[in-house]
Amino acid sequence: MDIVADDAVESTEAVPGVHLTQGAAGDEASVQRFFIEPGAEVPEHDHPHEQVGTVTSGVLTFFVDGETLRVGAGDTFVIPGGEPHAAANEGDVPVEGIDVFSPPRPNPDWEE
Repeated sequence: MDIVADDAVESTEAVPGVHLTQGAAGDEASVQRFFIEPGAEVPEHDHPHEQVGTVTSGVLTFFVDGETLRVGAGDTFVIPGGEPHAAANEGDVPVEGIDVFSPPRPNPDWEE
């Protein structure tokens, strides 16, 4: 069994105001925490990984296939692999949550 202690990893600012922290990763899945500052946006992107997550605080707005979907604290979501999506924190408080990716996904290079 592998354990990744919270204080053993640093977050990465993938784009301004969007902070990702990689957690444990196995052969089939990986865990990542996210912290999104008020007003910050995740640009539209897609990836082959299925993304299953939960918002633990705040409200995260997703933009998927022309729809606007809001995910609040305690809500869970699934984004199929290959589906283009974007997100934004349109609120006044930070959004925090946890994503699980299958297969495992490293931090994205959105700024490249």
